[in-house]
Amino acid sequence: MAKTFEKRVSKKNRKVITLNKDLFKNYGDELFDGAKLQEVNLKSIVVKDQVRTKFNESSIRELAANIEANGLIQPLVVHREKNKFVLICGERRYRAMSSIDIEAAPCFVLEDKTSDELMAIQFSENSSREALHYIDKADGILNYQKATKSSERKICKALGISKTEVHRSLIIAKLPKKVKEAAKNFEIEKYVLIEFNGIENKTFKKKVERQILLGAVRKRLELRRMIKDGGIAGAKTRTTRVKKQSSLPVGMSANAFLKVMKSQAKDMDPAARKAFKELLKQTENVVR
Repeated sequence: MAKTFEKRVSKKNRKVITLNKDLFKNYGDELFDGAKLQEVNLKSIVVKDQVRTKFNESSIRELAANIEANGLIQPLVVHREKNKFVLICGERRYRAMSSIDIEAAPCFVLEDKTSDELMAIQFSENSSREALHYIDKADGILNYQKATKSSERKICKALGISKTEVHRSLIIAKLPKKVKEAAKNFEIEKYVLIEFNGIENKTFKKKVERQILLGAVRKRLELRRMIKDGGIAGAKTRTTRVKKQSSLPVGMSANAFLKVMKSQAKDMDPAARKAFKELLKQTENVVR
């Protein structure tokens, strides 16, 4: 079903955009010193590496149609660097506007911010959106750690996320690129990658990796079943019935064995014979 949009509102009748700092409360008030809202020419905006790497082209087209009909509701976030503005947040909006006839966009302009501050803003803005893939989020945390040389505890404080999430994200981010790409392409649960990383047997780990790259293991339960079944995803466990082995001599019944043992008791001394007969009696009760 096609989406419907409200009628286009002329610029004269549009509401003036006012900066709502509550939208950016996770970043800290000190990041807003000297910041201002202004129109920026799209050709002056430079797009560098962003936290988000996966974009849905269909949703970009829908967003472009919405912006064309209603204008840009949420400004972009850029950082002024000489005569250029580096995009910090809003690449989806930037891509959408670049595909239609729009020359300038309202931007929240930051100035004289450190790379650490910009990365914190970029990460927080992107990770607050549900569509951000956990692989992109993990890579963003690792990039932040590399750039700032921060410990996991400092990352928690700077980005406002739990220590567990930071630790798991760093594990995922350090996995081979092809494994992370498979996780995106096949929508593999993040816990599959975490448990995959913990496999110590190198030969078996290689088998699991091949199954991940094929998209045969996408859920945690599937990985655990694979581990249980010996390395092949989807294999069924075969139960082999083991025939009960008899401890008796070949061809001899239990009663015959007891008779032989009784005959051996004749050669024992009285005390030993008495103890042996008691043992035989208990054995007879078990056999019968």
